[in-house]
Amino acid sequence: MNVIETVDAFHRGRFHLVQPKGRGHRAGMDAMLLAALVDAPGPVRVADLGAGAGAAGMAVAARLERAEVVLYERAAEMAAYARKSLALAENGAIRDRVSVLEADVTLKGRARIAAGLPDDAFDHVIMNPPFNDADDRRTPDALKAEAHAMTEGLFEDWIRTAGAILKPGGQLSLIARPQSVAEIIGACGRRFGGLEITALHPRPGEDAVRILASAIKGSRARLRLRHGLVMHDGDGHAFSAFVDDLNNGRAALGRTGR
Repeated sequence: MNVIETVDAFHRGRFHLVQPKGRGHRAGMDAMLLAALVDAPGPVRVADLGAGAGAAGMAVAARLERAEVVLYERAAEMAAYARKSLALAENGAIRDRVSVLEADVTLKGRARIAAGLPDDAFDHVIMNPPFNDADDRRTPDALKAEAHAMTEGLFEDWIRTAGAILKPGGQLSLIARPQSVAEIIGACGRRFGGLEITALHPRPGEDAVRILASAIKGSRARLRLRHGLVMHDGDGHAFSAFVDDLNNGRAALGRTGR
């Protein structure tokens, strides 16, 4: 099969990503907003679970010069794209701080550790889990289907792993559909507290299409629903100023509490 590849610039050219065209999941705004949830003034170790071609993790490394990032991806083909991206001359500034590891993030216990997901190793875990329900129309593209298909207990499996590999007090951040909020809250359970949820609305008065969520390992703080973000101020396609800053690595969406 001849796969067409593209090299796409993100953060106004601060890093570039090799992606398949017409096959698999193509990274975009979701990944950039997820990366914006990492707000660290000093050195930080970040795990990007289900990283795909590595857009979110690379965006963190591009914005935060003292961030070290591990991209965890189960699909060998997508992991290969991440490695190809890191080899680009345009990514020389982040190459030495980003690594790629093929691993199933749903593994448990010793199998998880053996796969390269050690206990208490990261300051921050980010994730953009598959979001399509089983009843959604399935794509004939097997690679895209794997990236998008939500399985039963998905959030429990992924958030369990995040809780294991994060240091005490470490931060979990994720982006998901609003319909998944109950599963996210349930999976955080006693592992995470201080859950902060920000709804993302296309335009004023329109329902949210995504939620951004973050939580702290071991915290006992209560859930907080933050002021929502509006992507577009008017009828056009231009992003609102703050969302555009988040999308292009000029700003972070820091937490309001612990």
